[in-house]
Amino acid sequence: MQPFASLNTGLSFLGAHATRVLFLGIFLGIALPPLASLARPLLAPAVVLLLSATLLRVDWSAMREYARRPVLATLLTAWLLLGAPVISWLLLSRLVLPESLTTAIVLMAAAPPILSAAAIAVLLDLDGALAVVAGLISTLLTPLTVPPLALALLGIALDISMFDFMLRLGGIVVVAFLAALAIRHVAPPGWLHAHRSGIDGVVVILMLLFAVAIMDGVTETAIARPGMVALWVLAAFVANPVLQLLGMAAFSWLGRRGALTVGLISGNCNMGLLLASLPPAADFDVLLFFALAQLPIFMLPAMMLPVYRRLLPETAAPELRD
Repeated sequence: MQPFASLNTGLSFLGAHATRVLFLGIFLGIALPPLASLARPLLAPAVVLLLSATLLRVDWSAMREYARRPVLATLLTAWLLLGAPVISWLLLSRLVLPESLTTAIVLMAAAPPILSAAAIAVLLDLDGALAVVAGLISTLLTPLTVPPLALALLGIALDISMFDFMLRLGGIVVVAFLAALAIRHVAPPGWLHAHRSGIDGVVVILMLLFAVAIMDGVTETAIARPGMVALWVLAAFVANPVLQLLGMAAFSWLGRRGALTVGLISGNCNMGLLLASLPPAADFDVLLFFALAQLPIFMLPAMMLPVYRRLLPETAAPELRD
């Protein structure tokens, strides 16, 4: 029992200090390039396990309630997959930026929320159920929206089979749901609630694994082209919060907690899904932005903690992890 107790204590510590751990952990892949290369094959399993762990922490009854609100689900999906990229393209068309950077930001906005956005929402005590429902629906519909948007706005023909892409994404979601359902079925009453901090610790570990893996090759590029990498990082730290603010403004009628949740999933986009769909001759600079854009995803939650505490004092402040 002692090793299990020590493990649970360690996981609970990670869960209790999730935002700080993620803030520091994103630099592991950059500081240790061999570790990033070693972790690269684990990207797909990490995504599945991360979604499963997140599903253990969210309220399934709340997810069902959101799923029964077709108008809200439709509006959210339309914003995430259509509204955000079109507005981003309109704003960027007025700026003088490298073409590859404009392409990368528009594609980022067109991508669905990262599946771990629900995990971040849970760690920040936002609406994890809303993040899961919006994220899953938009992820499954991504093959229907991204290719025509990329062609219409950017003139890029994505090398993607709609059926294969949807089948692959559906497989990730189904496996994750079945795993979470099985654990919920066998877990004793109250066990998941009692071990919620430990589960948060598992979520943090899986998010770190993803962050390290996606940084493969970034360090070498930063050494060779420091000026461009600095510009890409700056752009990522502007694009992410701008998309969050736009999402919050568009859904302010959901109340503070709901609007902040929509903002979170609007800015934290799943660029990893697009890596598989870009043509073989895709601009490397676009792919590099996708990797560097992970920095604000992992760093902003810790930087924004005081803001969340101020905006959600009545319910969320005591629960926010730091």
